[in-house]
Amino acid sequence: MNRALALLVLLLPAVAGAKEVAVPPQANALVQAVQKARAGDILRLSKDALYKGAIVISVPLTIIGNGATIDGQGNGSVITVSADDVTLRGLTVIGSGSGGEGLDAGITLDKTTHRALVEGNRVLLNLVGIDIHGATDALVTHNYIEGRQDRRMNDRGNGVYVWNAPGSKVIGNDVRYGRDGIFVNTSHDNEFNNNRFRDLRFAVHYMYANNSVVSGNISEGNHLGYAIMYSDNVLIQSNLSDGDRDHGIMMNYTNKGKVVDNTVLHGGKKCVFIYNSHHNSFTGNRFEGCQIGIHFTAGSEGNNFIKNAFIGNRTQVKYVGSKWVEWSKDGVGNYWSDHMAYDLNNDGIADTAYRPNDVMDQILWSQPAAKSLLGSPAVQLIRWSQSAFPALLPGGVIDSAPLMKPAFPEIPLWEEIK
Repeated sequence: MNRALALLVLLLPAVAGAKEVAVPPQANALVQAVQKARAGDILRLSKDALYKGAIVISVPLTIIGNGATIDGQGNGSVITVSADDVTLRGLTVIGSGSGGEGLDAGITLDKTTHRALVEGNRVLLNLVGIDIHGATDALVTHNYIEGRQDRRMNDRGNGVYVWNAPGSKVIGNDVRYGRDGIFVNTSHDNEFNNNRFRDLRFAVHYMYANNSVVSGNISEGNHLGYAIMYSDNVLIQSNLSDGDRDHGIMMNYTNKGKVVDNTVLHGGKKCVFIYNSHHNSFTGNRFEGCQIGIHFTAGSEGNNFIKNAFIGNRTQVKYVGSKWVEWSKDGVGNYWSDHMAYDLNNDGIADTAYRPNDVMDQILWSQPAAKSLLGSPAVQLIRWSQSAFPALLPGGVIDSAPLMKPAFPEIPLWEEIK
């Protein structure tokens, strides 16, 4: 008999004895029901009732909330899961503590937990919303998570905190207030898809999180949309950043990632900021209405840009360098809204190259006081000379095959959680 079959045989008696238990809204009734539960039990709470006291779940079971509220009354995490195959559904979870080294949460899935399902809950005003703390293969889906507002933003907890939780997925959640929507630290092989983030510091904040997917998310009105840091082989695909204050996408010490079909609109400082990040590919993205479309610096090398649309950014690209960096591949480049282009053979590719920056741009970035000279005849002469004689340009980004028309990626839509 192999090991898996032997384990199944051992579990069968416990599962066979499982039962459904209606838990009344009385003092300590839920705490006692959890303590007495056997593997496979279903605990059904009274509709819209209030249950006081934190609980610790140490056997596989299901809690069906029916809209009932569990109030941790300010002590530690409200619900702590330390067993496999636990399901939490239809609960309102409030009243975590404010300490625990900053990890008191509405729901904590600890490192002894596998395959937990946290679905359709309302997790409100806790320090951390849901903490996937070492648990593997967890699924956190279609929850409404609202953080606290009674502290400075940097002192609040995260909506979903993921630490060393390989295989875990966070899908379809609505996260508001608190600090970061999802903060991932030292994890891998995760998926963060189709979530919405509002009124936060960062929508998604990655650190040391390799081989993961961030897809179909919506970031609205946050300080920063998607911050990918110290991570390799990350796929950032089909996300929306709308009205984020500082950056739509930031890549810091991030390598070999793919940034595909994302939309950044109405941003503040920069649609994209790339710092010391190498060999990433940017394909089919839309960057529109930022002060700077893309700013890359600190020796970021080997990054590829094709089929992107740069529309109405005050400065399309900010890059200071002495060598040319080509932003086209196999005769296909990017669309630039400020490129006065023509296409005589009607192949969709402009007949003249696009160079977003010149000598005066570099002077202005290093010497901001020189802005007072922008309207002078000398500056106009320098810029005319560079356009007429490109050999005078100092180096920088060049798109040798700019597109005549933009191709916009599909923008993800949000359906309210019921």
